[in-house]
Amino acid sequence: MYVAIAGNIGSGKTTLAGLLSKHYGWKVQYEDTEEDNPYLYDFYSDMQRWSFHLQVYFLGRRFKQIVEFQKNKDDIVQDRTIFEDARIFAANLHAMQLMSDNDYTTYVGLFELMSSLIAPPDLLIYLRASVPTLVRQIQRRGREYEVGIRLDYLKNLNDRYEDFIKSYPYPKLIVDVDEMNFSDNPKDLSEVISKVDAVINGLF
Repeated sequence: MYVAIAGNIGSGKTTLAGLLSKHYGWKVQYEDTEEDNPYLYDFYSDMQRWSFHLQVYFLGRRFKQIVEFQKNKDDIVQDRTIFEDARIFAANLHAMQLMSDNDYTTYVGLFELMSSLIAPPDLLIYLRASVPTLVRQIQRRGREYEVGIRLDYLKNLNDRYEDFIKSYPYPKLIVDVDEMNFSDNPKDLSEVISKVDAVINGLF
């Protein structure tokens, strides 16, 4: 079983990944923290200078994770997908002129090669959240490097997420984070788990 959680910065992916891992006994693959990722602080201080470096780093790390757990046939819940890296984050940086045409072309070529060698998730869970909710949750977790995130950057990402999820051709589940608090409310978490169960039971 390969379940992936998609969503904007601050939507609750890491929290839900941990909760589902605990409930189902799945291994969990988190995104690198600021201690592990050599580009996060640099990127948020100068997006144009470091956008290509950060996105290639994420792409390589995500590809390595997928290859390893597909090889080992592990049951996995993954915090963010390789598809989001390319279709949302890199594309948004390019559209905002924060990644050059040449860098973006190189990046897309790498993504297309890597994505041809891996299988998509059995289930994609999309955490839909408005910008005010994202800002509130980003502030709540208090990561220093996220303090200066631009609101237009978050909004543009949200718009791209909506386009992405509409056209995503594989099994998916949408969770409205504005209406649910699965991190603090056990009833809301139980509702998410029930929906995940329903989709999984329909797959196998």
